[in-house]
Amino acid sequence: MKIERIQFITHATPRYTTLEGARLALEGGCRWIQLRMKDATDGEVAATAQTLGEWCRRYGATMLLDDRVNLCLQTGADGVHLGWADMPIDEARRLTGEECIIGGTANTADDIRRIARQGGNYIGCGPFRFTTTKKNLSPVLGTEGYRQLCAMMKAENIGLPLIAIGGIVAGDIGELMQTGIHGIAVSGAILNSDSPSKEMEHIINLISKYEN
Repeated sequence: MKIERIQFITHATPRYTTLEGARLALEGGCRWIQLRMKDATDGEVAATAQTLGEWCRRYGATMLLDDRVNLCLQTGADGVHLGWADMPIDEARRLTGEECIIGGTANTADDIRRIARQGGNYIGCGPFRFTTTKKNLSPVLGTEGYRQLCAMMKAENIGLPLIAIGGIVAGDIGELMQTGIHGIAVSGAILNSDSPSKEMEHIINLISKYEN
């Protein structure tokens, strides 16, 4: 399965609803959307996922749900992203099947080893720097943190794609991609820009320079 180098994490802002932000990211060329609605009900997430799923299919994009394993099959999502306090990856795999993309959140080497051991497909690793879009933030990694974690993964033959996340903006991409990461996840960098779609295009162009 293809793990995109650019992932967009939804959140609502004073300017854009969750769906509006996702639509702008898709229009800008993003082909991986994670629907993150932490404080919403299952019904609200399912309704939003139905609309977003239709858009993603139209654009040929992948749609993942944040946490809601119970809604993954119901909504036709391509996968689910699981944090530390969510269902274990191997348990989620038993419920969703082998075709489901499952990612896990990491901050340390032990987190990465656990995700690999439990059969995750990719690692969302962060935060790169302080960000206001997530509560209960883990210790900030910075560029050197990613360099060390990527070196550990290489030494231990952990081949999962590592996606950096947490306050990343366009100016960070060059330095970050040289650490060995697979790609980045963005949210605020897109939605807080003057033109979200154009900013997404800009970031995609920057990342494309590091395609194999």
